[in-house]
Amino acid sequence: MVQVLIVFHVLLAIGIVVFVLLQQGKGADMGAAFGSGASGTVFGARGSASFLSRTTGILAALFFVTSLSLAYFTDYQSNKKDILEVLKTEEAPHAPEQQKAAPLPAESVPDVPVVVPVPPEQEKKSQ
Repeated sequence: MVQVLIVFHVLLAIGIVVFVLLQQGKGADMGAAFGSGASGTVFGARGSASFLSRTTGILAALFFVTSLSLAYFTDYQSNKKDILEVLKTEEAPHAPEQQKAAPLPAESVPDVPVVVPVPPEQEKKSQ
């Protein structure tokens, strides 16, 4: 059901883009007013503008309806889980057991001097 709605949603989006690109701009109305051959079109003198505008509005309304429907269906899924719960319950399949390293005896650890860096402010004060 959701996949069909997604396909319909994408087709509506493409249809809106096509119909918006087919419409004439506001500047083209002045040329049509002085008889630039617009009366010889399929839709008549003003028919194409109202047809394209009306169709774009209907497609936009359907686009909003499918958007809200998709939001509803994805929010109220029956197997909805929190992402933290999913991460806690997932375990790596066929993961090899990690061996814990045995701690080293105290006498085998070499003595390493610890060097603490001095901030530049204190270095200037000591000189």
